[in-house]
Amino acid sequence: MRFVIQRVTSADVKVDGKVIGEISKGFMVLIGVSDTDTKEIADKMVKKMIGLRIFEDENGKTNLSLESVGGSLLLISQFTLYANCKKGNRPSFIEAGAPQMAEEMYEYIISKCKESVPVVEKGSFGADMKVSLTNDGPFTIVLDSDKL
Repeated sequence: MRFVIQRVTSADVKVDGKVIGEISKGFMVLIGVSDTDTKEIADKMVKKMIGLRIFEDENGKTNLSLESVGGSLLLISQFTLYANCKKGNRPSFIEAGAPQMAEEMYEYIISKCKESVPVVEKGSFGADMKVSLTNDGPFTIVLDSDKL
């Protein structure tokens, strides 16, 4: 499982020109799922993400968590995080999770986040989405379950 976490001052996702998810201060997270991912892996990833202390405190040090700043989440499914570009110039996506399983994991991650984060917005699984954000910093963290 892979999360690309961007600290944002604002972010939104549109489908067919209509905003379907929008946050102010928080994390915009791209979520990639592989066929080997489990709910246990998702639980570890969510716990790590929510606990990240990457917001600045009064001294300008990255020392505050999402909860500490009253931040929100915008969660976007992104199978292309499992693109394999080793051969040729056209990426292979065989390492990405099968759509049905990946969607179930994505929805599970959303439900787990809602247990501890008051505002959790989401994209639309499998849709052609347009994501806009203002990256704060910029500050981007990549979490890979293989490296936790």
